[in-house]
Amino acid sequence: MEIKNYSSSTSGFILLGLSSNPQLQKPLFAIFLTMYLVTMMGNVLIILAIRSDSRLHTPMYFFLSNLSFMDICFTMVIVPKMLVNLQSETKTISYVGCLVQMYFFMAFGNTDSYLLASMAIDRLVAICNPFHYDVVMNPRRCLLMLLGSCTISYLHALLRVLLISRLSFCASHVIKHFFCDTQPVLKLSCSDTSSSQIVVMTETLAVIVTPFLCVLFSYIRIIITVFRIPSAAGRWKAFSTCGSHLTVVALFYGSIIYVYFRPLSMYSVVKDRVATVTYTVVTPMLNPFIYSLRNKDMKRGLGKLRDRIHSQNNKMWNVKSGR
Repeated sequence: MEIKNYSSSTSGFILLGLSSNPQLQKPLFAIFLTMYLVTMMGNVLIILAIRSDSRLHTPMYFFLSNLSFMDICFTMVIVPKMLVNLQSETKTISYVGCLVQMYFFMAFGNTDSYLLASMAIDRLVAICNPFHYDVVMNPRRCLLMLLGSCTISYLHALLRVLLISRLSFCASHVIKHFFCDTQPVLKLSCSDTSSSQIVVMTETLAVIVTPFLCVLFSYIRIIITVFRIPSAAGRWKAFSTCGSHLTVVALFYGSIIYVYFRPLSMYSVVKDRVATVTYTVVTPMLNPFIYSLRNKDMKRGLGKLRDRIHSQNNKMWNVKSGR
């Protein structure tokens, strides 16, 4: 039997999707389209609220607005193709398209990880060293942290994609996932992937665990500092400034650690799909709600944005009506 190599630019893959049951395609399409629209709208509102309220022009909200922007980009890489495939019978993706999707998925996802670490550092300085906060978290340093997050993430993604591009894919070209992720694609390779797995695991440990440890150590120091505050009200106020960030960190890192920090032999299609949906779709959708519902400053900023939009609409209505 002839064995075909699918690593050429003229060949492609088939994305199996979330379910092969035809009766579930339309309900899944409706659910994920709704989640996608909510994600886009919520994160855009967060960005606009931060930009429109000068009191939110602080390091914490600088990182939050960039996190929202990355969540928009991150979701756009995955969900539109998934929605198209839910309505299509072919469910194909080209070889180049698969690598491009994998690259931007990892680039934006890792940038999210580093931005969460940057936000943890911001909280650490604000609580543990408040008198030097303006000096330590100055605009130039915040910008450098953002650029560093993007640079490391994009280089990491490039290395991973170059590693995958050197593999051969024979016979089966059905990816048992709803997008081109590393583990499902590696499972299809007829090359020896042992060295690739070692590189992937080592490099993932270096790139993903580093910001996670940064978050962990930051909150250990924050907790130690907070418990030294004599009043209960003071401790609660300090903890309340971290609650939203900790919730997002738990959702994001919990699902990522489950998916990526296991050997390829322990890969489970169904369980990994559920965990992957959590950090690719659910977490970007929930982030705006978590940060706005539990944050008085964001509520005020969103209220100010709403009033500004209402005022603009009234002006346009008065112009049209000739008043």
